[in-house]
Amino acid sequence: MNISISCVVITLNEERNLARCLQSLYTVADELVVVDSFSTDKTEEIARSFGARFMTNKFVGHIEQKNFAKAQATNDYILSLDADEELSAELIKSILEVKANWKSDGYFMNRLSNYCGQWIRHSGWYPDTKMRLFDRRKGQWKGRNPHDQYNIDAGNSTSFLKGDILHYTYYTVEEHRRQAEKFANIAAQSHFDAGIRSSYFMLVVKTVSKFIRNYIIKAGFLDGRNGFIICRITAWETWMKYKKLILLTRNARRGH
Repeated sequence: MNISISCVVITLNEERNLARCLQSLYTVADELVVVDSFSTDKTEEIARSFGARFMTNKFVGHIEQKNFAKAQATNDYILSLDADEELSAELIKSILEVKANWKSDGYFMNRLSNYCGQWIRHSGWYPDTKMRLFDRRKGQWKGRNPHDQYNIDAGNSTSFLKGDILHYTYYTVEEHRRQAEKFANIAAQSHFDAGIRSSYFMLVVKTVSKFIRNYIIKAGFLDGRNGFIICRITAWETWMKYKKLILLTRNARRGH
């Protein structure tokens, strides 16, 4: 079955990354859709230069924004990328084959991340398997912000595609620290809203376990200096998340 694919990207001030993302999508897309959270840089100009349908929507969370974005597409078959991602040549080939012979309701693919110029193949970062190609009638974005995932409804079929999503994460270590703190705050609020609570014992256990998992079990040491930095900041983000969750719980009890 030949199908048409709408490629959907959400953005906020992504002039550094967007052209690379849309260029990789151009060969597989029958439609490009960019949903923006009121960027102040050249994001809109870049999107329109690729012929994308560009629209703005208030950002309340990654999950909510991606569900809104997929609803704006004119085709039911959706390929979703973040603006700091692109398709590898092998993945483009796999997607073109699927377009000509669609068999499953959702397709998984691995994501390979670039950190400060280095491709990271351990540290808990690879293979970072994602479902990004799917029939939107058969599922929706779920998870807990800021970590979204696409869930196919029970009873529907999935397959795995060869090739990687190439993810350009952070250009500097300081960018990583800032984003880790931001994500920790979002995750803590999301946990709190879901009724999850923490303790100082959990904070310590979760933080130490995260570092051991990524640096030792997931062989982060094989990624060299950057592997150590990634594992350290990831553990620090875990510490920040549970510390913030403790503070949110304490303030709630005090009526703040």
